[in-house]
Amino acid sequence: MRRLWITLTYIVVAVVLFLPLYKIFTGAWADGFSGFADALLRPQSLHALQMTATIVLIVTVVNTLFGVMLAIYLVRASWLSPFAKRLCNSIVDLPFAVSPVIGGLMIVLLLGPNTVLGTMFNNLGVQIVYALPGMVLATLFVTFPIMVREVMPVLQEIGDQQEQAATTLGAYSWYTFWKVTWPNIRFAVMYGVVLTVARSLGEFGAVLVVSGNIINKTQTATTLVYQDVENFNVVAANGIALVLAAFSIMLLLLMEWTKKRKEVH
Repeated sequence: MRRLWITLTYIVVAVVLFLPLYKIFTGAWADGFSGFADALLRPQSLHALQMTATIVLIVTVVNTLFGVMLAIYLVRASWLSPFAKRLCNSIVDLPFAVSPVIGGLMIVLLLGPNTVLGTMFNNLGVQIVYALPGMVLATLFVTFPIMVREVMPVLQEIGDQQEQAATTLGAYSWYTFWKVTWPNIRFAVMYGVVLTVARSLGEFGAVLVVSGNIINKTQTATTLVYQDVENFNVVAANGIALVLAAFSIMLLLLMEWTKKRKEVH
């Protein structure tokens, strides 16, 4: 029975992971290198990849800064009541419980062109929905809990004795953070960054709702793959998907390296 379960496990892994990757690879090279290159060098492909890179960069920076800050507040802030901490923890976990499509729909209902806030921003010359800001907000909604959930357990494990000692010796808060807190959480932050980039790279549902999937304007790599499949342009869809898959595999290797570095330290 043990060998049977092990064999079944390998079969499931092969069917769920390796077989799709193999099909993507062979599909991307179905027309040779020229077909693969044409799929990537199309104007819509270049724009979609650039848009994806921009969103990933902005979301990763924002999530890193505010995610680390919120994790510290939830663990260290003595001025927060236990009820407030539980409420904040529940709100942080909300994107995990809500479908990304619903998250995107909420942004449209709050900041769409026919809403009060959307009209106000449009009058100021800032378009949120069906533009880059809305796509960034949708991706932030989906990925924000990742950094918080990676850093919080580390802060709870190390405690605050060293930080209190540094404060007692007269260290300022920023000095205490960089010299005491940061060395303990840096690998958790790196792990959170890798997961945030990977999640942002593959986000589809929320971005599709708020972007409108407009060619050469609000199209990301994932929504371009979706459009190519809808238009039966399978080779181009596989080409873009292969680039995303290759980048994701590189992120996984980086994540494993980060885990090993964390274990050594």
